[in-house]
Amino acid sequence: MTTHTATIEWRRNAAPFLDRRYSRAHEWRFDGGAVVQASSSPQVVRVPLSNPAYVDPEEAFIAALSSCHMLWFLDLAAAAGYLIEQYSDRAEGRMGRRDGKEWVESVVLAPVVEFGGTRRPDEEAVRELHHRAHEACFIANSVRTAVSVAGSWTFAG
Repeated sequence: MTTHTATIEWRRNAAPFLDRRYSRAHEWRFDGGAVVQASSSPQVVRVPLSNPAYVDPEEAFIAALSSCHMLWFLDLAAAAGYLIEQYSDRAEGRMGRRDGKEWVESVVLAPVVEFGGTRRPDEEAVRELHHRAHEACFIANSVRTAVSVAGSWTFAG
């Protein structure tokens, strides 16, 4: 099995801390060299202690689910002989309360897929590709959040 790493770095930078009025801005560093500016969500910790321009953990979770699903969908489509011209998704996560705690209770993936080429899947084939992508996604297999797919597709030309 493989191991994936991320390094999370935060510094107080002489700001007050014990009064809980410290910045939640921090960095995520990934093994390939990517650096992402991150912060708590402004819905959780108000600006200026959070930075709405930065990625928050909830957004990253939703993006990870969407990205994993897309990567599997593309691979399965290619293996089935379907040419994909483009794929985009505006995924949405909904927060809820469970046992008195907030959690991401559901994520709806809304992929928009454009197929090209002459081999075109029917509606059932596309649904099956999404189902198989969801079943294969490592992230979806790792969480208890309900994840559903409500996408669309078109054909080039």
